[in-house]
Amino acid sequence: MEYRHLGQSGLMISEVTFGNWLTHGELVDRDQAVACIRAALDAGITTFDTADVYAQGAAEEVLGATLDGVRRSSLVLASKVCLPTGDGPNDRGLSRKHILESCEASLRRLRTDYLDLYQAHRFDETTPLEETLIAFDDLVRQGKVLYLGVSEWTAPQIASALTIARELGLHSRIVSNQPQYNMLWRVVEPEIVPLCLREGIGQLAFQPLAQGVLTGKYRPGQEPPDGSRGTAGGRAPTFIRRVLGTSLLERVQDLLPVAEECGLSAAQLAIAWVLRQPGVSSVVAGATRPEQVTENASASGKTIDEAVLKRVDEVLGDLVDRDPAKTAQMMAVKPSWMKTAPADG
Repeated sequence: MEYRHLGQSGLMISEVTFGNWLTHGELVDRDQAVACIRAALDAGITTFDTADVYAQGAAEEVLGATLDGVRRSSLVLASKVCLPTGDGPNDRGLSRKHILESCEASLRRLRTDYLDLYQAHRFDETTPLEETLIAFDDLVRQGKVLYLGVSEWTAPQIASALTIARELGLHSRIVSNQPQYNMLWRVVEPEIVPLCLREGIGQLAFQPLAQGVLTGKYRPGQEPPDGSRGTAGGRAPTFIRRVLGTSLLERVQDLLPVAEECGLSAAQLAIAWVLRQPGVSSVVAGATRPEQVTENASASGKTIDEAVLKRVDEVLGDLVDRDPAKTAQMMAVKPSWMKTAPADG
């Protein structure tokens, strides 16, 4: 495992971050979740990403219990706040009340005194941004949070937060952004990545495997393999259906020889591709089996050259989405939307 700075901060994180969205506490049993976390530690992964809303807190509980006893200073724990965690009117959003209360709850579930990284899971248009940033800054001053980040914010939203933080003279600033980013979904490239590069904000890219589609295990004209997310319970099949299609699956099969020539599996190629992109600090990858964790982690340190990048673009062609307008469509938080959690990480 190799390590990188989170943006231009001094914090070092593993190139592959272990993410437990949709899996721990929801799609796999506890023993399997524990095995995956231990496999991550064995592979040299130090960075673990979760959120208060994942399995309504159960994911944080599983992670906290499994990591209990591991030297805390050797870990980087990241969680998030914003999405609905209850039915009450204040059980969501980025108000001071919800941020402070959610942070305390995450600390209890994770069995720790502080979070290395605390992220705004979405932008909240119902709360003044000044209130949100001051609440986050207070947590940093109290020592309960070390670094701040955002997830699925648009470029204008990130820029506004940076400007307000400077104007208010806050001690802390955003050092990370967590977007969906993979070979197929590149909508962050036109606006968000350039802004973050200028401001020293690192990308924690999630869904590098496009819900497993880029592993090549979903084949054209065939049912999803047993045990895959395409056949699992919960919400996962809904997301899988968004990206499954004969044309796409055929193109992914065409990527397999490219990966083989690089001495990589399809999953490793997909992760190495993301790590090759400008401004990416780490790839957030989930898993339902320990062997998947090991395979994902082994993509760290693998290099792919410009010729490989070009071949990937040639194979995927018009299936690649770079439309920056879709960042606003997918990331915006409206009052009506706040009633339920969205269907992504």
